[in-house]
Amino acid sequence: MAQETQAGKLKEREQERDFFCVVSDAFRVFARRSSIILGSAWSFAGAVLVILVWLLTGPTFHFSDTWQLIINTATTVITFLMVFLIQNTQNRDAKAVHLKLDEIIRAIKDARDELVDLEDLSDEDLKKLEEQFKQLRQKAERDGTRPSRDVEPAGLR
Repeated sequence: MAQETQAGKLKEREQERDFFCVVSDAFRVFARRSSIILGSAWSFAGAVLVILVWLLTGPTFHFSDTWQLIINTATTVITFLMVFLIQNTQNRDAKAVHLKLDEIIRAIKDARDELVDLEDLSDEDLKKLEEQFKQLRQKAERDGTRPSRDVEPAGLR
């Protein structure tokens, strides 16, 4: 009985969602799965195999314009579609990282809460903040309160 009620609520909720949300969720799932599959060594090997087959068929087709057009068109279309998949996955990953960092900033007592949502600042404001952090690092190095950014560990200097 409880399962039927829960299933009914889920169906109602699904019906309430607008078309854009359904398409967006479907694309998110597709992009994630595609990025996992297409980012694998097997996909790369498959792409190399396709290129080798194309090259080997060159003499058969006398390296014609049509033969060249096939690979040019195929790679252009694939590249065009991959841009959207890559951008979607990058946007989601960046958003997740920003949210995790925002949570860390919020959780640390002495951290400046105004650093949450920095991605929404203007380029000019980000430049000012970057300069503040450079000055803080340089001051810490001069005071000896923080080690410098030397590559060698402190024990080896």
